[in-house]
Amino acid sequence: MAAVGPKLVLASHNKGKLREISALLAPFGIEAVAASEFGLAEPVETEDSFAGNALLKARFAAEGAGLPALSDDSGLCVAALGGEPGVYTADWAETPNGRDWMLAMTKVEQRLAALGSDVSRAAEFVCVLALVWPNGRAETFEGRMPGTLVWPPRGELGFGYDPVFVPEGYTQTFAEMDPAEKHAISHRARAFAKLKAALGGG
Repeated sequence: MAAVGPKLVLASHNKGKLREISALLAPFGIEAVAASEFGLAEPVETEDSFAGNALLKARFAAEGAGLPALSDDSGLCVAALGGEPGVYTADWAETPNGRDWMLAMTKVEQRLAALGSDVSRAAEFVCVLALVWPNGRAETFEGRMPGTLVWPPRGELGFGYDPVFVPEGYTQTFAEMDPAEKHAISHRARAFAKLKAALGGG
């Protein structure tokens, strides 16, 4: 794989993701710069897969900034809901006044409740990282974290659906965990482990 260099563009305007990805990149000695600092708008996500949307965003940022760009597309996939919300994870939180994650979590819970009290609460977070160079070269890396949904939401840390997701093998939700612990086991961390291996770092 071609070298990334000391600086890359994070093709995301999600502050929670920016914090997590910056923390995960720090050990590599790579400075992450938000796409917004280059005046880049957020492209419309028109693909129907995590990989497709991640590549779309990274290509847009790499072309606009003239630097390697890293994009993350991730979401919650609930088995009993046929994999929804999936690539539409953020859309379920959209309101005229911005994203409301409590609304999104409530939608998931209501749909599960409608299926009966014995419905499976299995779910997984999926993350696909796309690394794109200005010359068009691209690589993708996928990470998955299985777990179980709980209700009501628990914890004040994390973001998105973290308060209702208990990762496999744990009793705390992502939002109850110390951020460092979550970063070590999350779907995003698993995708980053594959990126690190591809870069020759493990």
